[in-house]
Amino acid sequence: MAQVGKFNKLQVVKEVDFGVYLDGGELDTILLPKRYVPKDCGIGDWIDVFLYFDSEDLLIATTETPKVQVGQCELLKVIDINNAGAFMDWGLPKDLLVPYSEQHKPMEVGYSYVVYVFYDHDSDRIAASTRLQDHLAEESVWVKPKQAVNLLIAGRTDLGYKAVIDNRYLGLIFRGDAFRPLKIGERVAGFIKSIRPDGKIDLLISQATLQGDHALGEDIIRHLKTSGGVSLLTDKSDPDDIYRTFKVSKKKYKQALGTLYKSKRILLAPDKITLIS
Repeated sequence: MAQVGKFNKLQVVKEVDFGVYLDGGELDTILLPKRYVPKDCGIGDWIDVFLYFDSEDLLIATTETPKVQVGQCELLKVIDINNAGAFMDWGLPKDLLVPYSEQHKPMEVGYSYVVYVFYDHDSDRIAASTRLQDHLAEESVWVKPKQAVNLLIAGRTDLGYKAVIDNRYLGLIFRGDAFRPLKIGERVAGFIKSIRPDGKIDLLISQATLQGDHALGEDIIRHLKTSGGVSLLTDKSDPDDIYRTFKVSKKKYKQALGTLYKSKRILLAPDKITLIS
C-alpha cells in the first residue's frame, strides 16, 4: 500500500493533459502533475514519487525531494505563523504545519527547530511537532551499550544535550561527554554509553571515551613520544586545542593526565608535561 508522506514506487494507469494518474492502491488513483512527469513516461511505467497534500488538501504526487519524510526528524525553518500554527519550509510548494498543540514552546518566524514529522490520520494531514517526547521513546530495550547510532542534536538541557537516536528514540549527551559545543540540528555519529535503571539512554559522541580513560592515556603517551617526550598541551590548555588533538573534553583530558601522573609515567608542570622514560 502506498504511504502518505513517504516515497513510493507507483505505476502509471492513466494519462491526461495535465499529468498522469498513478495507482495508489487503497488510496485510489493519485495525480502526478505534468511538470513532474518524466520524459517518455507512459501507461504501465513505474515512477518513484513522494505523496503529500497540496494547498487544496488533495493527495498529490511529486518527484521533488522534501527535506524530511514522515517518521523522521529534521531541523527546519519557520517562514510563517497564522491562527493554525507555524509553517516550516520543507522543500515542497505547500509548507509544513506545526499546530500550536504540537509546539513545545511558541515558535517564531525566522528561527529553526528540530521537528518530528508525522501523518495525522484523524485530520488526514501531514504535520510536524517540536514535542519530540510525545513521538519518540525515551526508553528502549532494543539498544545496548557500545552500540553505534546516528544522532541529531535536538536541544539543550541543564545536563547537556538532547539527541534523537536513529529517528526512533531520545537520549542525553552529558555536557562533560560533549567535548565541544554542539549545534542544534547537527548530525553526529554516536554510541550508546549506558542504559539507566529507568530505561533512559545516555550517549557519547566519541569512541575514545567509550574505550575508557586507559585508551586516552595511551594516546597521550604516544603523543609525547612523537613530540620528543615533551608537550605544551597541559591541563591549563584551551579546551579547543585539547579537542583538536585528542577529540575529548578538557575534563577527560585532565583526568587522564592525573592517572598518568599517579602511575609515574609523566611529570606535570604549569607549562608542559614530560614523559618519564
